[in-house]
Amino acid sequence: MPEAPFGERLLVATDDGSHSLYLPTVDEHYHSSHGALQESLHVFIDSGYGAAARLPRAALRVLEVGFGTGLNALLTWARSRSGLLRVAYTALEPYPLDEQWVGRLNYPEQMREADARLVFETIHRCGWEVPQRIDEHFSLLKRRCCFSDFEPEGDFDLVYHDAFSPAVQPELWTRDAFAKLAGCMSPGAVLVTYCAKGEVRRHLRSVGLTVEKLPGPPGKREMTRARQG
Repeated sequence: MPEAPFGERLLVATDDGSHSLYLPTVDEHYHSSHGALQESLHVFIDSGYGAAARLPRAALRVLEVGFGTGLNALLTWARSRSGLLRVAYTALEPYPLDEQWVGRLNYPEQMREADARLVFETIHRCGWEVPQRIDEHFSLLKRRCCFSDFEPEGDFDLVYHDAFSPAVQPELWTRDAFAKLAGCMSPGAVLVTYCAKGEVRRHLRSVGLTVEKLPGPPGKREMTRARQG
């Protein structure tokens, strides 16, 4: 398995009271310091899941590039339950967190969602490479691999591109990386990312996706959403 190249992690509180992790060696946070929970809700749930949920699908196949703390998966589970929409969620993470972090991260308590703590612990503790049913609406397949080694099976309706920034993981923001994602997106599928760099948007357009500029979460002026077809 690949070894984490980023050194130690530090637990930090963001401006909305929710936690994030900080990597001192590369000066990078897992989430916005202006609010981890607010950022994930705005970028991935409201702008991503909300748009994909309007597609004519009986169920959604979701791909997350960068499972990280599991926050996006937890929020997607909560939204799928409230909307009664079945979700098959695939998450890529070559550098998973040690179990010690799961109990320290406060997302379930910030959400005030019944069973959120139990589900949060379950999604972290369930095995890798084998689909796990979390409840009647949500199943999770965690893949412990780098994006370059990922071989998609079937098409996805929603992509959360939540890698570290282009400065830290430049290989995940190239035209080739987005061509690979576009190639496994179903007609009408949605891709969302917090990144609003012009070069990233140009890459997305160059692989045939339709790109939108959307208002960003607190502390960030813009974010990006792209659609297939």
